[in-house]
Amino acid sequence: MCAAFAHAQATRPVHVTLGVVTLADDPRHAPRRMEKAYPGHPTGTALAGVALAVDEAQVELDTRGLALQVKAFELADAAALPKLLAELKAARVQHVVADLPVPELRALVQAAPAALGGAIVFNTGQDDDGLRAEHCAAALLHTTPSAAMRADALAQYLAARNWRKALLLNGPTPADAAQTRAFERAAKRYGVQIVERKPFKLSGDPRERDLANTRLLTGERSHEVVAVMDADGEFARTVPYATQWPRPVLGAAGLTAQAWHPHWERNGGPQLTRRFARAQQRPMDAHDWAAWAAAKAVAAVLVHDPKAGVAQQLQALRKGVVTIDGFKGQRLSFRAWDGQLRQPLFLAHGDGVVGLAPLDGVLHPREVLDTLGVDEAESACKAR
Repeated sequence: MCAAFAHAQATRPVHVTLGVVTLADDPRHAPRRMEKAYPGHPTGTALAGVALAVDEAQVELDTRGLALQVKAFELADAAALPKLLAELKAARVQHVVADLPVPELRALVQAAPAALGGAIVFNTGQDDDGLRAEHCAAALLHTTPSAAMRADALAQYLAARNWRKALLLNGPTPADAAQTRAFERAAKRYGVQIVERKPFKLSGDPRERDLANTRLLTGERSHEVVAVMDADGEFARTVPYATQWPRPVLGAAGLTAQAWHPHWERNGGPQLTRRFARAQQRPMDAHDWAAWAAAKAVAAVLVHDPKAGVAQQLQALRKGVVTIDGFKGQRLSFRAWDGQLRQPLFLAHGDGVVGLAPLDGVLHPREVLDTLGVDEAESACKAR
């Protein structure tokens, strides 16, 4: 009887809780907003992708004597962060998938490692380049691509097609300005000339009506493509097929660079898409994939060494010791210098995938995936 009890104790799984943190009343997740399904915008919360990845990993986890459970947490507002941290600590959470706006994400990352006795925080919803640069953190990993990565993917495609002259339409918000900076950097990097910049603005003021008139904004003929930098997406959706001259549209509408597309037909993509659609009754979007990849990374690092502490797990991920299969044709690893997940990006429109970046012919001395986004020599991140 004692031997049986000892055996039961020895085979009892080690329980690990993966916390998924969202913001109460997050405007990104408002039902009417998600129904619009603008390219690159979430159509659901991170919990859906996380749940699928954990379910897929059950067999591997079982063989290593591990039980990974998912628990959702909601941050009421910025002032409620201490309460959230107390809830995470009470649930013994050290692995956090954070689907939060930038200010709340930064506050969580700054406080979580000390409050939780060590933590790994995955950013699954923000492409902000600053989070990978001056505002980076050692405990912060990113499974969603940065704005720089998406801009590089688009610029590579323009260079490959020899479409070298772009009209840039940029919106009035700080997020639009960030996208504009990323595209300007990528255009310079790949030899794309921005021949003209024009601001747009959606406004109820009759005096500003011309700022949203697509035909007026695209009236000059010197450009070959129209690049739209619109973080909100409301204006960008009106641009394709509405330009004065027949020109391809890219950026926030038309041709976009995405972490995932439900019409990807290779590398097991259809199987992943079908599994997600069966569970959620909707297609898998790029934000779902980022959340799925984060949970996949947690499961992989747990399986790699079940006895490792969270600090060792973080180093195993950052140093590329542990990689994941992202259903994109190759193993994916995190960059040591800024915590960004290296990954191919889909160049796609609403009906299908046009190409996969990095494009053929783009070269790098070590890792071609590092042609997307900020390479080590350029990185401003000091927390590693």
